[in-house]
Amino acid sequence: MKPFLRQTLDRQLLRLHELDALLSASDVVSDLARFRALTREHAETSVLADQYNQLTSREADLASAESMLLEAKADPEMADMAEEEIAAAKADIAKLDQDLQLMLIPKDPDDARAAFIEIRAGTGGDESALFAGDLFRLYTRYAERNRWQVEVISESQGELGGYKEVVLRIDGPPDATGVGVYGKLRFESGGHRVQRVPATETQGRIHTSACTVAVLPEPDEAVAIQINPADLRIDTYRASGAGGQHINKTDSAVRITHLPTGIVAECQEGRSQHGNKAQAMKVLTARIHERERSAQAAKDAAMRKGLIGSGDRSDRIRTYNFPQGRLTDHRINLTLYKLLAIMEGDLDDVITALQVARGAELLAELEDSSLR
Repeated sequence: MKPFLRQTLDRQLLRLHELDALLSASDVVSDLARFRALTREHAETSVLADQYNQLTSREADLASAESMLLEAKADPEMADMAEEEIAAAKADIAKLDQDLQLMLIPKDPDDARAAFIEIRAGTGGDESALFAGDLFRLYTRYAERNRWQVEVISESQGELGGYKEVVLRIDGPPDATGVGVYGKLRFESGGHRVQRVPATETQGRIHTSACTVAVLPEPDEAVAIQINPADLRIDTYRASGAGGQHINKTDSAVRITHLPTGIVAECQEGRSQHGNKAQAMKVLTARIHERERSAQAAKDAAMRKGLIGSGDRSDRIRTYNFPQGRLTDHRINLTLYKLLAIMEGDLDDVITALQVARGAELLAELEDSSLR
């Protein structure tokens, strides 16, 4: 582990002692907002401290086993035991080191939030719509693995299946490090390309088509109310597609247009016009904030080109090659030959690799700033 990271962890141990003292003060609950903030920081710092203590313990075990090995030249059985412990300790240290680096990454306040995922068919016609349906299945299966809740906000189905466009809302509790749905899925934004033989292809030729994915954090209610109602045009209409008798008889679908920007959001999946309006408003707010975030990211990119990219949907980020069973993420040169498993929601290896790469970027920036 780099000295810079160890120094950062040592400071976190000192901060934990400070938090213990602050939370034990008799007047700490007089300011509930501060109490909640301290409690949240204490919980996050405690997890970090526990991992760091495990690391230092395994490092001590490794040093002890290496000493044992030097002393056990004449005792093969003891030497074997020492070598086994050395291998186990090194594996544990590598895993704890990686976990700690992820935990030290500066937190984005949006990481713990729910997310909207927008999947749109691109080049490739019907095959692109079918691939959009495959991506829909991929993310819903991944959500099921994490016991997250999935809600379809709006959809436009393709003629042969899949989707021309579908918008999902995915929600679930953050993990022990404070990373939630948006923090896990944020790097899915961009262009996704598929190479395979379509079901409609009679001569067995491989076709290439593409979809775009945008992952937006769900804004909190306090942010949502900052939009001026006079800037909104709200239209109601009869929802199209499947939905039974109810959806054919009521104008429950809602479309909201933000006039200054031209950004549009709609929701047609709920039976209640009021509920659809509330969901459409959340999507609209998320899109407005994403526009602002993208503008800022473009400015930052002019100064520093990040490895992971800006998250713009025009960036081609990934290729799914079905004949080879291969997934390639072009941002970090990651190639995995487990495509069928990934399409069933086994996305952890991809997400972890992206988080590690982004974490290395951010930690390098922190180290550089500390040396100035």
